[in-house]
Amino acid sequence: MKQYKIDNSPIAYYVSGRQCDEWVLFLHAAFVNYEMFRTQFEYFSDKYNVLAVDIIGHGKSVNTKKGDSINKMSAWLYDIMKEEKIGKIRIVGVSLGAILAQDFANHYPDMVKSLACFGGYDINNFDMKMQRENSASQMLMMLKALFSIKWFAKSNKKISAFTLQAQNDFYDMNIQFPKKSFMYLSSLNSMVNIYQTGQRAYPLLIGCGEYDIPMELEAIKMWKEREPECKVVIFENAGHCVNMDTPQIFNAAMEEFWTDKN
Repeated sequence: MKQYKIDNSPIAYYVSGRQCDEWVLFLHAAFVNYEMFRTQFEYFSDKYNVLAVDIIGHGKSVNTKKGDSINKMSAWLYDIMKEEKIGKIRIVGVSLGAILAQDFANHYPDMVKSLACFGGYDINNFDMKMQRENSASQMLMMLKALFSIKWFAKSNKKISAFTLQAQNDFYDMNIQFPKKSFMYLSSLNSMVNIYQTGQRAYPLLIGCGEYDIPMELEAIKMWKEREPECKVVIFENAGHCVNMDTPQIFNAAMEEFWTDKN
């Protein structure tokens, strides 16, 4: 994967090949970076043109200016796609990446060929009680980070992954997350319950790991009830970051989704 940047954007993005007919965008979870999809890059790079980014405040996307925040990610992604001359793209988001994937689809639905969200929730219909519970748990994690990033990363890896290998890989990326980057996440709520979900012109896949937190499993259930035509995958032996816990099964699920008349 080769790193690029465009003018007037703090976002580092990565491309593997431009020779295939279709593009896939991978959006990573909070506190890590684009490398959480390393196994997916290796598997799909000879079948798709692969695009990935470091979300603002993560990885190499830390050279910001005043006013830069996560609520600008969709516009920056749009600019990157225009730079790479991408008309439509398949989007895969995990956790925070799933929120940003939906926000992009809300802003630019005609540029989405398919949407896959894992470890996330329906940002257009997020239950207020669940939202308060989610905010409370996030605040607790942030307090740990303010005391020690190592303490935060040790706690976070157990929430974010189920297998020991995935936990260790998550920790190695999380430990690099700068404390100051929490400020870029403060505008996340500006993406929630703003749009109404219309008839999607693209297929939707949602899911999580069987060992994800109960709130996540309930969020997926509620989302399926609202959009019964979407596809759902609950990954066995996986926690929050399903692509890291069960990469081979995850890759197979994505390939099936993309080739099923999509």
